[in-house]
Amino acid sequence: MPRFLKRGMDAGAIKAADAKVRETVEGILTQVEERKDTAIRELSERFDNWSPADFKLSPADIERAIAQVPKRDLEDIKFAQAQVRNFAQKQRDTMQDLEVETLPASCSATSTSR
Repeated sequence: MPRFLKRGMDAGAIKAADAKVRETVEGILTQVEERKDTAIRELSERFDNWSPADFKLSPADIERAIAQVPKRDLEDIKFAQAQVRNFAQKQRDTMQDLEVETLPASCSATSTSR
């Protein structure tokens, strides 16, 4: 007889969890839109317990952070970036500018005939 160590959520529970996530994200986006940096600071404290004097990193800070990332992880990140960039460029290349004259030049939107 099979023994389950863990069972997945049923469809109703998944739908409810997805709705809760959506509601949370929409609330965060609204806060950031309305309260800008103040909301960012509060959210950073709430989710990350992180409240630096300035959120903008200096080039030296960035280099120190990158130096802490294992070489293999950094290579994987660079590979993923290249894949995303390549796909986006290929997708963009399929788009073409479109210019359409919706009314002949001889027609005027402010016609004076009665």
